[in-house]
Amino acid sequence: MRKKITIIGSGNVGATAALWAALKELGDIVLFNRTKGLAKGKALDLKEASPLGEFDLGIVGTDRYEDTKDSDVVVVTAGLPRQPGMSRDELLDKNAAIVRDTCASVAKFSPNSVLIVVSNPVDAMVHVAHKASGFPKSRVMGMAGILDSSRFRTFISLELGVSVEDINALVLGGHGDFMVPLPRHASVSGIPITELLTDDRINALIERTRHGGAEILSLQKVSSAYYAPAAAVEQMIEAVVRDKKRILPCVAYLQGEYGIDGIFMGVPVLLGAGGVERVLELKLNQTELAALRQSAAAVRKLVAQLRF
Repeated sequence: MRKKITIIGSGNVGATAALWAALKELGDIVLFNRTKGLAKGKALDLKEASPLGEFDLGIVGTDRYEDTKDSDVVVVTAGLPRQPGMSRDELLDKNAAIVRDTCASVAKFSPNSVLIVVSNPVDAMVHVAHKASGFPKSRVMGMAGILDSSRFRTFISLELGVSVEDINALVLGGHGDFMVPLPRHASVSGIPITELLTDDRINALIERTRHGGAEILSLQKVSSAYYAPAAAVEQMIEAVVRDKKRILPCVAYLQGEYGIDGIFMGVPVLLGAGGVERVLELKLNQTELAALRQSAAAVRKLVAQLRF
């Protein structure tokens, strides 16, 4: 029996994530949007692409939560998009209300699902999702580190003129200005980038990574990034529905790891059918650890502004 994947929000990120998931035939897909007809139209369009893309699975669109019943994975992309000049923090109150209502409905109709939150500011929205759903912490997570790490890998590739396939990189912490790219853990075919690039160039790539989303928004003017975020979502969905046991950076709950307790933030995790099955604690040096704890402080400050 195929898995059931619901994507709440059929805007650019949600619809593109549905496409990525369909191309890999990860499961039957339900696109949900409150605007009547919008999700149905996008689902029909995607279904009509199936003979050409050679994927065969159920794809439906709906504005009724009842149609999402018994989903295995629910992806929450619903929320207002970031506008030029707007910080992720400014989205806080408006998107918190949307995510709160959404996750309460998800819990009602799919109480055993794994929740993947994409709505921004994502670190805070995962806290909202956990509170509203009542799910175990292991089944509530956010997408951030995979995207940020992909951006870091891309910029390293462009800088060195080598294939992205040969680059490994890791970005932890909150999804924003206080994210923590780890150059010591970045390599090209096993060669540390610290042996290939000067400190100045590495720092420039780190800054570009931190502002990767804003760079795209400033260029497109009317919409933020969605191809790469959607691809990151698909990687998380696949890890869960196929029980891949992938080690990926996700927004997950910390209980003392890295000396941080009681918040959701970006760390490497073992991701499988049970959701976040384990948080991996890397041996960070003092500089890296200080940066991660500074990032945690920024997340705490954001969460403290939430009105549960």
